[in-house]
This record gives sequence, C-alpha cells and structure tokens, in this order.
Amino acid sequence: MASNDNAKPEGEGSEEEIPAAEAADSTEAQNETSPEAAETVEAKPADAAAAVITALQAEKAELKDQLLRSLAEVENVRRRAQRERENGARYAAEPLAKDILAVRDNLCRAIDSVSAEAAAAEPQLKALLEGVVMTEKSLSEAFARHHVEIIDPLGEKFDPNFHDAMFEVPDPGQTAGTVAQVIEVGYRLHDRLLRAARVGVFKAAPAAAAAADTAETEAPEPAADEAAEGDGPAGSEAAAKPGQRIDTAV
Repeated sequence: MASNDNAKPEGEGSEEEIPAAEAADSTEAQNETSPEAAETVEAKPADAAAAVITALQAEKAELKDQLLRSLAEVENVRRRAQRERENGARYAAEPLAKDILAVRDNLCRAIDSVSAEAAAAEPQLKALLEGVVMTEKSLSEAFARHHVEIIDPLGEKFDPNFHDAMFEVPDPGQTAGTVAQVIEVGYRLHDRLLRAARVGVFKAAPAAAAAADTAETEAPEPAADEAAEGDGPAGSEAAAKPGQRIDTAV
C-alpha cells in the first residue's frame, strides 16, 4: 500500500519535463540573438553621439565666425572714431582760417597800393603803412603757428592740385607750365587745401613746330615740276617716268 501511495500518477513526470525543455530552448534562442541586439543597442547611441558632436562643432564654428566679425566691426569703429578725433583736432582751425583769408588779402592790397615815394612824402601815410605792415606780419605769424601755409608759386611749376590757371602768357623764352603771375595767393591747412592760388602760366611755342613751319614755307619746288616747266621735249622727257605719258602739245 505504501508503494502505491508513493507512486506518482502516470503522466506527471512527462508534464514536468516538457516545460523544462521549452525553457532551455528559449534560453538558447535568447543567447543566440543577444549579441546582435547588443550591437544594435550600442550602434544607436554611437550614431546619436556623432550627430550631437557634428552639430556642436557646426555651432562652435558659427559662433566663432560671429565673434570674429564682431571684433572686426568694433575695431573698425574704434579706428574710425580715432581718425575723426585726430582730424577734428588737426583741422579745428579750418572754419576760422577760411574767414580770415580775405582779411589778409585786403591788408596785402593796402600795402601794395602805397608806393615808397608817397610814404616818404607823407609822414602820416608812412606811419599808417607801417601799422598795416605790422598787422599783416602778425596775422601771417598766427597762420604759421596754426599750420596755415601761404601758397605763392611765382616762378614755380604749375601744380593743378594747388593752383588755378586763369590765363596763359605766350613767351617762347620761358619754360611752358611755369607760373608767370600770381593774381591771388592760395592757402592750405596741413595737407588740406583751403583756397587754390589763382595764377597765369607761361605758354612757350614748341621749337619743333616752329621749325616745321619754317621748313614748309622755304621748301623748293619738286624736281619733276621744274623739269616739266623746261622748254621743248627735252624738258618733258627729263620729267618723264617709266610708263608715264607726257603731253608735249602747246
């Protein structure tokens, strides 16, 4: 009876063995597929990291470019402001100098209008002239202190940057382009022109052109014409050329 009680029901052992086999098969299947799944899982984070790195590098390059552009713009603004400040200090006297130019011109005209004989004959006129001369001298010295230069180019070569030609003086004995007369002096502040000098310029006749004109007026008649003007057929035959017909009829 005991043996019968301890005996297992028929079919119980087979029922327990079947799930164990299935579990083993599923474990082996999982072991076989796990390396591929692991590689896939590892590949996805690597691609994502590479994409993030690429994006960050592009953003870094863009920010660096913006930074360099901003620094260059700030430097340009600084240099421009410095140049404007220097020019403002350098040419600060320009408006006042332009207004005083006419004053010196009038003083010079007053001095030139009085001759030495008239000043010697009239003591009061001489004293007035001396006062005007001293005033003009003081004004010229003030111009020099503030870097206002007087342009008086008499006898110098004409410079279109600082001279204004009003007329030409024909003189073959002078060098063409030389200032012959100064009508009104000019002024400049440092390297900036305040007023161009009004001048007259020598205009010399070219020697080559004059010699050519003289040669044309004094040139002899051609030899063929002289032979053609000869008497009789001899002259005509002398002027004849090969293949040329000459009419000797009178």
